[in-house]
Amino acid sequence: MSVTPFERAPDNPPTPAGTTAGTGAAPVPAKTAGSTGTADHPAGSSLGHRRHHRPGRRRLTRSSVPYLLIMPAVLGFATFKAYPIAASFWISLTTGNGNDRRFTGLANYKRLLDDPLFWTALKNTALILVVQVPLMLGLALLVALALNSAKVWLRPLWRLGVFVPSLTGLVAAGVMFSVILNRDAGLMNWALSLVGIDRVNWLGSPFWARVGVVLVLTWHYTGYNAVMYLAGLQGVPKELYEAAMVDGAGPIRRFFSITLPQLRPILLLTVVLSTIGTLQLFDEPYVLTGGGPDNATLTVTMYLYDNGFKYFDFGYASALAYALALIVSVLGIVQVRLMGERR
Repeated sequence: MSVTPFERAPDNPPTPAGTTAGTGAAPVPAKTAGSTGTADHPAGSSLGHRRHHRPGRRRLTRSSVPYLLIMPAVLGFATFKAYPIAASFWISLTTGNGNDRRFTGLANYKRLLDDPLFWTALKNTALILVVQVPLMLGLALLVALALNSAKVWLRPLWRLGVFVPSLTGLVAAGVMFSVILNRDAGLMNWALSLVGIDRVNWLGSPFWARVGVVLVLTWHYTGYNAVMYLAGLQGVPKELYEAAMVDGAGPIRRFFSITLPQLRPILLLTVVLSTIGTLQLFDEPYVLTGGGPDNATLTVTMYLYDNGFKYFDFGYASALAYALALIVSVLGIVQVRLMGERR
């Protein structure tokens, strides 16, 4: 029987250890227990065992991957946040400009305490804060309760209409209200004249100028906070209201016993954010009144801007910035302590 090419035996078949491959060939020693390597890879060769990394080379491990991933964010923060903050603090301890800058210690902070214009700006900011933030958040809560009611028709449309003002740019809102509050041709005075009320000098009177700033802020941010409250209301379990109704609790009792406690975290968030935003108030009064009349709408950030970019007194402007940061931090801590969860 002939052998096909596929069935032909190999020319050099493997031979057992300790036997000869053919006549006159030297015996092949068998592998002993203490030997390492093979005939092709002798003992001591790096190919005969697991490779080891060279000394000094670091291998990327699973524990080092997170640090590698956050490194761009850390570098960006250090470059564009941490360094400017530290540099600003150093500048607040100096005076002069450019190469003439010299160290003066706490002189800028002492000057701040004796500056009547700073206290005027701080008083104006605090007054707007005390009036505007409770008014805005109260209206936002009422709007959210209304939009959460199933009795309101076209609720998506109303929700969109309430949120749209917050999408308007701050400068655009300031310009728009400067036209609306114009004494001679403004829409507000025209509407007041329809009910027999004399024209109001909205932007020329210290009192009414502050009222105008409050109106702009309330119009711009009420819808934003209402949407946040609405999201919180939709997360309140309906079973709580049903159980309260079974126990005979009325709408007011349910509001104070269920709604407000459930909204506590969101209320705290909106109060803190609104406080910080009002203390940093700049765009609206700058566009509406420029800080006037008679510095009635001058805020701390506007005063900071004037010292830094009008008078180029960067040392004093940096001191104002750190004073404002301290005020914001203290108020934030107080609010969290008063409104935070009791444990």
